[in-house]
Amino acid sequence: MKQAKLSIIAMVTMLAAGSVAAGDTEFKFGGYVKADVMFSDYSNGAPDSGSLSRQFYVPGTIYGVPGNGDQVVDFQARETRFNFKTSTDLNGHKLSGFIELDFMTHTDGNERVSNSYSPRIRQAFVSYDNWLVGQTWTTFQNPGALPENLDFVGAAEGTPFVRQGMVRYTNGGFQFAIENPETTLTPNGGGGRITSGSGMVPDFVARYNFKTEGGAKYTVAGLVRQLNIEKAGLDSQTMGYGVSFTGVVPVGDDDIKFSATAGDGMGRYMALNYANAGVLDSNGDIETISSYGGFAAYRHWWNDKWRSSFTLSGFKADNNEALTGAGVNKESFSGYINLLYSPIKPMTVGVEYMHAKNTKQNGDEGELDRVIFSVKYVL
Repeated sequence: MKQAKLSIIAMVTMLAAGSVAAGDTEFKFGGYVKADVMFSDYSNGAPDSGSLSRQFYVPGTIYGVPGNGDQVVDFQARETRFNFKTSTDLNGHKLSGFIELDFMTHTDGNERVSNSYSPRIRQAFVSYDNWLVGQTWTTFQNPGALPENLDFVGAAEGTPFVRQGMVRYTNGGFQFAIENPETTLTPNGGGGRITSGSGMVPDFVARYNFKTEGGAKYTVAGLVRQLNIEKAGLDSQTMGYGVSFTGVVPVGDDDIKFSATAGDGMGRYMALNYANAGVLDSNGDIETISSYGGFAAYRHWWNDKWRSSFTLSGFKADNNEALTGAGVNKESFSGYINLLYSPIKPMTVGVEYMHAKNTKQNGDEGELDRVIFSVKYVL
């Protein structure tokens, strides 16, 4: 019995350390705890408590709520996340599984008593050698190029940002994937977004990752997709595409991160679906909407514990106003500056100031100024 108790204690110790091997399988636990305090000033009235814009910056959600106060403060620990990974050696073949949860975007809790929010799946996939099946970052996006901001996304309008189900094949620097399709459209003359999951054609993505002798890392990605709607008497299809170029370039101890993306019918792939992929004409046919966006971020290390990032981000949609109406989103810009301190490697304390401005086709504007204080501890 004493030996059994010691074995249990040893197992718990190994789990707490972050990994444990069982035969040829290794288990790893990871994630982080993050607490945010956000002081926000909305130009036209703050969204109600619990709204998505009160959790993190989402382009298109800052136009304001008339009658509400402009200035609000929010405390949250919702970005906290947990992940679990297994890796198995099968006669020279590598089999692995990964699942990750956090607590963002949900409105099923409230701030009155418990602040309890449901966990959500961020990623869940299995991979075998070069193949991956499940949900993870779209192959069209390069998460490694995202700037180090305290805001949940940071540079939201300037980057592709999607997690979804897919089948992906990787060979060296090349990646090819078929991914979940979903079409977002603007009704003829404007109105609420139409979301369509019709059609049998997946989205196709190809990507190439490469490095230079100087240590710079780049990616080039291409997207081809079918926009499809078959509902409410509508039956139309057309093609959309996008290209994206991202990079992380070392500058001494510092680095520059950037992204540049353009396309026709990209829709939800860019700027958290700030603009739709297409608009319906008077015959019910889809006309694609062109858009482009990007960001640039410079990270400077003051010393081995202190660092700052300076980020500028922007997006623009070329709407056909005769079809979309004047109430659709047109342009979005944001800028960030922060100061981060890591007294020990797993822990970061920081402050960040951001300013964002969104503009609709008719000239209506919304602005957000936000100061974020954060504490993050990597498990």
